[in-house]
Formats: sequence, structure tokens, C-alpha cells
Amino acid sequence: MKKRYFLPVLTFLFCFTAFSQTATIRGIVLDENQTPVPGANISYTTNGKVTNDNGFFMIEIPANQDITLTFSYVGFQNITQTFNLSPNADIEYNPVFKKDVTQIATVVITSNRRREREEGVVTISAEAIRKVPGAIPGVENLLKSLPGVNNNNELSTNYNVRGGNFDDNLVYVNEIEVYRPFLIRSGQQEGFSFVNSDLTQSVSFSAGGFQAKYGDKLASVLDISYRRPTGFGASVNASLLGATASVEGVSKDGRLTAITGLRYRNNGLLVSSRQTESNINPIFADAQTFITYKFSKKFQLDFLGNIAINDYDFEPLNRQTNFGTLADPISLLILFDGQEEDKYETYFGALKATQTVNENLTLKLIGSIYHSQEQEFFDILAQYRLGVPDNNIGSEDLGEVEFTQAAGGQLRSARNLLDALFVNLEHKGTYTKDEDQIDWGIKYTHEDIRDQLREFEIIDSAGFSVRPFLPDFANDQPYNPFDGPIEPFTSVRARNDVQIDRVSGYAQYTKRTDWGDNEVSFNVGVRAHQWTVSGQNLESSSQAVFSPRAQFSIKPDWNDDMVFRLSGGVYQQPPLYRELRNATGEVVPEVKAQKSIHAVVGHDWSFNMWGGKFKLVNELFYKDLTNVNTFTLENVRIRYRANNNATARIYGFESRLNGEFVPGTDSWISVGFLRAEENQDNRGFIARPTDQRFKAAFLFQDYIPTIPSARVYLNMVYQTGLPGGTPSNVDPYDFEDLPRLRDFFRADLGLSYVFADDKKKFDKGHWLHPFKELTAGFEIYNIFDKLNSITNTFVRDANSGQQFAVPNFLTPRVFNVRVSMKL
Repeated sequence: MKKRYFLPVLTFLFCFTAFSQTATIRGIVLDENQTPVPGANISYTTNGKVTNDNGFFMIEIPANQDITLTFSYVGFQNITQTFNLSPNADIEYNPVFKKDVTQIATVVITSNRRREREEGVVTISAEAIRKVPGAIPGVENLLKSLPGVNNNNELSTNYNVRGGNFDDNLVYVNEIEVYRPFLIRSGQQEGFSFVNSDLTQSVSFSAGGFQAKYGDKLASVLDISYRRPTGFGASVNASLLGATASVEGVSKDGRLTAITGLRYRNNGLLVSSRQTESNINPIFADAQTFITYKFSKKFQLDFLGNIAINDYDFEPLNRQTNFGTLADPISLLILFDGQEEDKYETYFGALKATQTVNENLTLKLIGSIYHSQEQEFFDILAQYRLGVPDNNIGSEDLGEVEFTQAAGGQLRSARNLLDALFVNLEHKGTYTKDEDQIDWGIKYTHEDIRDQLREFEIIDSAGFSVRPFLPDFANDQPYNPFDGPIEPFTSVRARNDVQIDRVSGYAQYTKRTDWGDNEVSFNVGVRAHQWTVSGQNLESSSQAVFSPRAQFSIKPDWNDDMVFRLSGGVYQQPPLYRELRNATGEVVPEVKAQKSIHAVVGHDWSFNMWGGKFKLVNELFYKDLTNVNTFTLENVRIRYRANNNATARIYGFESRLNGEFVPGTDSWISVGFLRAEENQDNRGFIARPTDQRFKAAFLFQDYIPTIPSARVYLNMVYQTGLPGGTPSNVDPYDFEDLPRLRDFFRADLGLSYVFADDKKKFDKGHWLHPFKELTAGFEIYNIFDKLNSITNTFVRDANSGQQFAVPNFLTPRVFNVRVSMKL
């Protein structure tokens, strides 16, 4: 009996052992711009695979023998790599295609990717993000060169998209939603973006009409992927503004990968060059890490962690601002006393488990915790006088105030504290079958916010206290005495303890097919979001919203390579804590979700010109908003009215041409037209605070033909002025005729010399041999020294009753030196 089964069992064990002698290679196939390449072929002997829409592949090869993989894609040079792996080894390999210089007749090769064209997303090169100059370099620096993205503040990483505000944008890193601090009120306090450019592999951005799988915001989605290392590497970047460093590595068996980045920055060089003389010490530091461990061929665990500490110490001394016209110049002089001490600490950690059930089904579980502790303390007394400066060019007192027409003072004080804890648990799933794909997800979020808001402002003009605007109050000092108590012009005192519980989910279906000789793709989906607001001394309030969305694209069978897109749906934005808090600091639990019916029509045309590849993208968009939560915008501080008392409409047109204006480089020109209006309490439409009418941007990369190692980067943006704002506690309809801020124009230039890179390598023994890349150069921010303004300061003259809108100017021309290296 035993002998009867011995041979079959032995045979089975032998076959099982032989079958198990395999190893796994997985990774993402990239092009030179670090963009994933879908549809690339991976083959060895008679076996093969094709990368999916995200450029990802996974292939099993025999263990303990030399196996040569060949990676191929039309228009790129083939990549061959030989592997000899131990049984059950699981490694990551991310090959990078280089362009094939061979000309192939009747075949047009474009750099466009299928997802980018179907969904209308913009893919930005991670290498360009690291190299293009900017006062605050990073992802947001390049986003501002896109047609629908606006920000008139080079010290800020915030941005507005198509008439929305800073809170209307979604940011994901490796599918994990990230958050920003709450209390920051000016760009010079912000420090870093959450996204660390040294760790970034790919960047995708959508300015509207995005799919249901993304969250509940009205404006845009920024989707970042951090890279998984394939070997040891390190990088260091240093400049007069700070330094960054990163290190990455892989374990011997390929199961564990880790990449860590450190950043330090001091904006003193930029801020000290402004018109306000001050003692300032803005220090920003953070550490991030991304770790992946593969327990098996089908299960892996990712960890993303971040610690950020921003210290902002500011002691203003004096300021002189000249404005007006040449014929009628005006000057504001201010002497300050006091200081500001702010601190923002954020801690973030996330775990993502990915289970590849089979080649069709992938399941993910994501948990994250975000904790922010913020402090905003200041007492600043400003004594000002408003007068006429000497504008006689030959005078020894040129620019000095020779006649004072108003004088006064302002005392601003704040003791604001905030502690916010966000806990998220989310499940996502994807099922693909041929050209069909189903995505779904469900997420639970608990938000616990404890907030102390204590701030006031006292204004004095010509010795008389300026009281708040009250409709039934009359004060005709100095002609008649007034013996009422001195009251602050603005005063906010509140203490809030708020908890918000959210449950959200989505489901969507994507189909790619042929319609005759035309390629067609469509996506339909829906989101749902239910939230409950409760807390100390608050009556609990629960609400729910649904958001259906759809996309459709068609690529006609024409000689010209064109794609037409139509997307839109209902986009609803349930309020975060800051949107629940009104101007007096009171939390209003009943605030509704802002709702937008959004439609986008797009056209994508790829073509060859001047011996290079180009792409022209045009989009026409319209948003109809209801339940609008109106706000005031001062620098980057947003104060909501929390009353859903308005409707709004936003519409415009955008165009972007990008391609190889210089062979081997990618540059672009973008133009955008926008109109953003809101109607408060049915009193008629007025401009929204984000009504940026026209924008033109130019990003240019070049090299010197006679010195190919010398590189030039130019980032230039022109934008018409934003609405001029209003004084505090006043009706914006009374100031709708106020002149807009001056137009914004800024150009940043970077010049660098490449000592070593992947095309310029040195033999062993040479001092440059250890470097994979070494560059050095200098940058000039605001090369034309244009005086741009971000807000107005309203100065009051009690004697004449006149208010003067004094522009607050941004940074002038600044020089910086930069060195970058990779090992």
C-alpha cells in the first residue's frame, strides 16, 4: 500500500519543487522624463509580458540560471538585462527607455501616454521639478506655469485652480491624502510643500473633470508617486537658502526598499530683501521616508512618514512704501514695535497594504494619522504716517516724505492655538478584464480639532480711535466729543472643541473599445459622502451628498493624431473645520457642502514640427456653483463666512503647447482666460477674490550648443491683477469698484554647468567617477526686478474720512547659488 503511493508522491514533490524554482521581477518601465510607459513589451525566450496603463509589470523567471530580459517599445532603444536569482527571490527593477534616433518611415512616435490623453491629466517630469528655478522650488513651482493654476505669491506653495481657492485642491502621495497646516496666514510662514521633490518619481495633475475615485473637492487633483529604489543611491542639494539630502537602498533579497529625505530651509535671504526692514529668522525643516517590504510575490506593505517643524520669528522694524502715480505720489512710513513668534509642527504616518489576488484583482488597505500642533503669537504696534514724498530727481531728499497728511497707529495682537488630529482608514479595489476596469473604495475619517482663537486689532488715526463699521453709529470727532469706551476695530475670541466623523466611498467603471475605426474610452462613476459634526456646546448635525461623474474620449481614425474629450459631473465639497468656522470664530455645524456642476471640453493634438515632437492641448470649462461658502483672502489666509449664502459661476478657456523647442528638451507655453463671479444674497454678481482674468506662462529649457554641458532654465509668468480686497468687517459690494491689484509678472532664471551625468561619465580614478550627477550654477529670482503686490493694506485718515489702499509688495531681484550631486 505504501509502495503504491510512494512513486506518485515522489513525482508530485519533484514536480512541485521544480515548479517552485522561480523568482519574480517587478517594476515600472519609464521614459527619460520619468513618465511610465504603458504597453511596453518584456520578453525572454518564448515568454513575455506587457506593462499595464501605469507602466507596471511583474514577470516570473526560472531561478538559478542566467535569464536575459528584453524591454522594447516603438520609438525607444531596446533594453536588455541579465538576471540570475535565487529561488523565491522578489526584486524590483525600473528600466528607463532612451529615445531611438532611428527615423522610421510612416510611423509617428509621440510622447503622449494613453491615460494622460483620455483623462485630460498633465504629467510633469520629476527631473524638471528638481531643476527649474523658483523662490520656493518644487512641484507647485511648475504647477504655476500651467494655464489654469494661479498664485500671485512666490513665497507660497498654495495655488488656486480655475477660480477656486487653496482649500479646493486635493493632494495625494502614493494614493494617500495629505493635509496642510490651518493657521498660516502669509506665504513667508509656509516653508516647504509636503511633497519632497528628491523622492518623487511621477506627477499627474488634473484641473477639473476628474474621476470619482478622487476625493470630494471642487477644483483639482495633484497625484504624486514616490519612487521605489532599485539600488543604493544618495543625493545632496545645497544653496544659500538651505539644503536637502536623500538616501535610498535595497536589501540583498530585494524585499525591503527604503528612501529617506531631509530638508532644511531659511527664507531670510528672500524675506529680508522686502520693503519691511526686520529681524527675521524663518527656519523650516522636515524628514520623510517611504519604505516598502514584500512579504510575498502577491503581498506588500508600504510606510510613508513625515515630520515637519516650521519656526517663524519675526520682528519688524520699519517700512516705507511709495505708491500712487508720478504726478501724485504717496508714501506710507511705518515704525514698528513688537514681534511675532509662530510655530507649526506636523506629524504624519501611513501604512498601505497591497494584495495582488491575481492578475485581474488588486486589493488595498490604507491607514493614516495626521497630527498638527500650531501656535500663532504676536503683539505688533505700528505707528504710521501718510504723506507726499519728494519726487524731484535732483533733490538731495529724493523719496523722503516732506508733507504729512495723515498719521495714526495700529496694534495687532493674537494668541491662537490649534491642535488637529485626523485618523483615516480606507479600502480600495481594482478589477481589470481585458479593456474593462472596475474601481471601488470606502473610507472612514475621524477629525478631532481643539482650537483657541484670541486676536484683536485697535486702530488709531490722528489721535482718535477708529471703531468698527456699524450702520447706526455716528462719530463726528473732533467736532463733537465722544465719551464712549475704546473698542477694538476687530476682535475675535473663541474656544472650539469639534469632532467630525466622515464615511465616503466611490465606484466607477472604465471601458476602452473601438467605434468603427475610432478608439473610444469612457468612465462613469459616483461618490457618496456622509459626515457628522459634533462637539462641546454644539448641536450635532449630519448631512450626506452624492456626486455622479463621467468622462468620454474619442481618437478618430485620422491622419492627424487627435483626441477629443468631454468630462464633468457633480462635484461636492463637504466642509473641513476651517470652512465651518465663521469670521467671529464660531463653529456652524449646519454649513452645507459647496456644490459645483462642472463641464470640460478638451482637444489634444500631437504633431511633429521643426524636427521635434509637440502637443497642443485646448480646454473649455464651465462651473455652476451653489451653496457657496464665501470667504475673504488676505495673502494666503482664508476667512469663511460659513453661511452658504451665495451662488457662483466660473468659465474660461485654456491652451498649452509643449514640446521640443530645443531638441532633447521639453518646454511649454500656456495661456488661460478666466471669469469667476459670485452672487451673495441675490444682490448681483461681483468678482470672486480669485478672479484672475488672464494668464500667460512660459517654461523654457535650453543648452548652449558650443558648451553642451551648460544648461539654461527660464520660468516666466504673467497674470492680470486680482481684486483689490476690502477692509475688514465691510460689505464687499461697497468696494466692488476698488481698483484691482497691479498685474503680476515674474521671471526666474537658472544657469548651471553639468560636470557629470548619465551621458558624461568618467573612468575609475577620476575625481568625478563617484558621481552619477554633479551640477553647479546660480539662479536669479525676479530677474526684471518687478514690484508685484499680493494684498492691500487699508490706511484710514480720520480727518478726511478717506481710506488709502497701500499695496504690500513681494520680493525684488534676489541671487542664489546652487550645487546638486547624486552618488
